[in-house]
Amino acid sequence: MRAISLTMCAAAAAALSSPSTVVNAFSTRIPSSSVPMRRSSSSPSSTSSSSSSSSSSSSSSSSSSRLDSTTDNRPPASSADLFSNQDSALGPQGFSSSRIRNFSIIAHIDHGKSTLADRLLESTSTVASRDMTNQLLDNMDLERERGITIKLQAARVLYKSSADGLVYVLNLIDTPGHVDFTYEVSRSLAACEGALLVVDASQGIEAQTLANVYLALENNLEIIPILNKIDLPAADPDRVTEEIKDTIGLDCSNIVRASAKSGIGINDILESIVKYVPPPRPDTGGPFRALIFDSLYDPYRGVIVFMRVVDGSVRKGDRVRFLASKAEHDVTEVGIMQPNQVPVDRLRAGEVGYLCASIRDVLDARVGDTITLSSEYKAAAKLLGDGDLGGREPIPPLPGYSESVPMVFCGIFPVDADQYENLRDALGKMRLNDAAITYEPETSGAMGFGFRCGFLGLLHMDVVRERLEREYDLDLIVTAPTVVYRVEKGEGEKMTVEIIDTPSKMPEILRDMRVMEPYVRVEILTPSDYNGQIIELGQERRGILLDIKYLTPTRSTIVYEIPLAEVITDFFDQLKSRTQGYASMEYKLIEYRPGNLVRLDVKINYEDAPPLATIVHVDAAQTVGRRLVASLKELIPRQMFKVPIQACIGVKVIASAVISPMRKDVLAKCYGGDISRKKKLLQKQAKGKKRMKAMGKVNVPQEAFMAVIKLDKSAGKD
Repeated sequence: MRAISLTMCAAAAAALSSPSTVVNAFSTRIPSSSVPMRRSSSSPSSTSSSSSSSSSSSSSSSSSSRLDSTTDNRPPASSADLFSNQDSALGPQGFSSSRIRNFSIIAHIDHGKSTLADRLLESTSTVASRDMTNQLLDNMDLERERGITIKLQAARVLYKSSADGLVYVLNLIDTPGHVDFTYEVSRSLAACEGALLVVDASQGIEAQTLANVYLALENNLEIIPILNKIDLPAADPDRVTEEIKDTIGLDCSNIVRASAKSGIGINDILESIVKYVPPPRPDTGGPFRALIFDSLYDPYRGVIVFMRVVDGSVRKGDRVRFLASKAEHDVTEVGIMQPNQVPVDRLRAGEVGYLCASIRDVLDARVGDTITLSSEYKAAAKLLGDGDLGGREPIPPLPGYSESVPMVFCGIFPVDADQYENLRDALGKMRLNDAAITYEPETSGAMGFGFRCGFLGLLHMDVVRERLEREYDLDLIVTAPTVVYRVEKGEGEKMTVEIIDTPSKMPEILRDMRVMEPYVRVEILTPSDYNGQIIELGQERRGILLDIKYLTPTRSTIVYEIPLAEVITDFFDQLKSRTQGYASMEYKLIEYRPGNLVRLDVKINYEDAPPLATIVHVDAAQTVGRRLVASLKELIPRQMFKVPIQACIGVKVIASAVISPMRKDVLAKCYGGDISRKKKLLQKQAKGKKRMKAMGKVNVPQEAFMAVIKLDKSAGKD
């Protein structure tokens, strides 16, 4: 014990004499991944830190060797312990920006992003083995139930490179894979310098793989391709590697073959991150600036802001200013995600972390806003002078994010009118956490007060509805989704344009008017055997076939231009059904085009039901009307009176059905006697039902509103 104590004292004395020695002595306790290297070439090394590696290793060789002799038999320290020691001894300045790597994990849905994130956290001892669970970063119950990532999640780990023996800070961001959550991916990529492109070695490149690659290239990120699931019997790494080369055009010299589930190749991935992902640019010495890439509302701490520090530093007690909202708050806590929130003394340039400032107004901290120090802002304004600003900010804001464009709109109403204020507050807090949501107040004669909400797709809409009901304990009615149409009248400078985001706004008479509907470009990746079924589906949905390309002899991509209204219903479900689940798709809005469209109204008991109205193509109106009426007949419960259901275009009824009434046997008590007594009882019952029909109200269940979504709008089927 005495020998060990003397050795530790000598190491501590050597550490105090040189800052670089502290890092190396400290780093000897950080375990590298236990998974063996799979590269045939020499281990990759970081070019950005080679010079610092040689100098620090020479100055600390004696102390490091003595530490090694005393720590070989110790259990490896967890990354959490290392962070706490680092903050207390050195602070974040112990890691220069050259040893920070910020990267995202991007892929098509179900290609293994979240599982890979789990293995990275586990192999670097960021999370203790007893605390590891599947989809660790997916902290919402809804994410675990559906098996998908809905929200981007960040985590910070320490990794000791086997190439140079230095400790690196790796900030990873796990992103969603579904097309409806592309906005989450774009925001995470703006906070990174690199991206891991995960491709399933058995499935190959799919639609969202390409979409995410294009987003990464737009942000000038270094892309590292990862072939995941190589241990599957159906895996074909060589074929998929050629697909990546030919289809995407990526350099596959740094490709890593791995299996996130079994842990194969995890150390190779970590070494590739250190070698290929560039470090953040050095601090320029300018004022503090940080970009908000996400936020959430905590009932006890207020708004928690997740940010990427670009310049300067911030610590507890500083007063910060949000440039877009012009709000100022005192910082109560700064920290890192590990993946749980861990407070630190300070955040510096290049780091990713969180900030708390007791912010109660959700509008003060918006995604894409720039944070700066209030003192530096005032000093810059004073230096420039009030007259020289010309409307410009004294401290230039960082390039934020382009506003998301909602694709699908629907009405959300509380079942209980007293919950309207609760719904408004819940939507405000939800938009803080999901910047792609838009909403504005809406009033309906049948539904009362609610909100007209915009979403990026049907899955996005369904997830938001379920989160509102679960997280805020609300009972909601969601109307049928619609897209945004335009009604144009006149020509040239005299032309007027009316935006139609709900069917009730569509004029009944369209004389001298043009209805413009949005079209999207749909790219479908599929096995070539299913090309015929996909072309048939495209024709049913009024699609225009643009191109068919064969990526390989067995895989092809089909490009269509299709009205958005035909895509947001059940197009994706039909695509999966007709291709046995093998096809994938990605779509993008291109333009508005004229369409022969009409408003299909629904009347229940001769009263209009605006939430059930929809806009359809005139050729499909009768088919859709019959299907809608049949669905409503099954879903609306029987009443004590007859309930007619009608589908109308203007005043013309194109489909109808009747829900027969429940019947009470008023003659049960009559065992005989004159027939006139029975007639009187039946006439009395008929009068009562007539009066009930005139005064009664029909309660329409939520399932009836969702029936419009599930309709197959193809005109060729009946």
